[in-house]
Amino acid sequence: MVDFRSLVAVMAAVVLLSGCGPASDSPTALVTSARSASSSPDIAQTPTPTVTQVTVPFATSAQPKPAAAGTALAAVARLTVKGRAPKTGYTRDQFGQAWFDVDRNGCDTRNDILRRDLSSRQMQNACKVLAGTLAPDPYTGRTIRFVYGGVSEVDIDHVVALSDAWQKGAASWPAGKRLALANDPLNLLAVDASANRSKGDGDTATWLPANKSFRCTYVARQVAVKAKYGVWVTAAERDAMTRVLGACATMPLPGPGSASTVALLPRAASTYTPLPVVPPAPSPAPAPASVYYVNCTAARAAGAAPIHRGQPGYRSALDRDGDGIACE
Repeated sequence: MVDFRSLVAVMAAVVLLSGCGPASDSPTALVTSARSASSSPDIAQTPTPTVTQVTVPFATSAQPKPAAAGTALAAVARLTVKGRAPKTGYTRDQFGQAWFDVDRNGCDTRNDILRRDLSSRQMQNACKVLAGTLAPDPYTGRTIRFVYGGVSEVDIDHVVALSDAWQKGAASWPAGKRLALANDPLNLLAVDASANRSKGDGDTATWLPANKSFRCTYVARQVAVKAKYGVWVTAAERDAMTRVLGACATMPLPGPGSASTVALLPRAASTYTPLPVVPPAPSPAPAPASVYYVNCTAARAAGAAPIHRGQPGYRSALDRDGDGIACE
């Protein structure tokens, strides 16, 4: 009695050993012949094993779609990636006079941004904002009332913090470029003071606004500033930027604006003509070192406002925006 399975194995082995043969000698044909032979009365019938055909798909690697041209996400890939340099040598003074009128419009930069970002403004003149409403504050989503000289909760934030820029290229810039970055409207926002101070000099990898609906806009603005001035990013910062902007991949990169990347310094050497030397006037008697003003109202009543850092009566509690000038 012939064993069907043994017969199939033998015939398949013959084909494999021969390495060639007509198409009718394929394994399928052999199985068919074997089945025909097994149907002969002289061959005992045995159950035919069931063969299951398994189709294995070709392996594919899903590649993410490239970011569309003109988007903030696409711009991230063009930023230079380097490690963070030391903070050695950084001071706010390295970025020039605070709120310098770089656009020569007769108004300091701080008031320019307050006029741009606040609504329901009350003005002293064409420049000075006395009061206004920040609605909403981009970092918290709250509505904040700004009152000049009072209990104000509004700061002007550098979207790319000056210390962060210092550690990522700005330490080697000329003074005019640092002054431009510090006063560029693209890099400035009126925001909640406490949120601004919690940010410190954080980048995208270490700080994001609590207002999640503003995060894409915030990160896109940071990318635009760093692209405009050539400020580099760390690998962690780049990855964080990519992660945030991946949720809003079509967001366009903000335009660079009209501000130059190099500001004309006060009394630039190319345009400044020294005045005739005159004898200095006698110095006034120094104010008592123990001068203390309860608030800016008291300082103004005494005729002392504004008070610069280092002058009698200056203290950080009166300097709401931390620019070194109290009771502006």
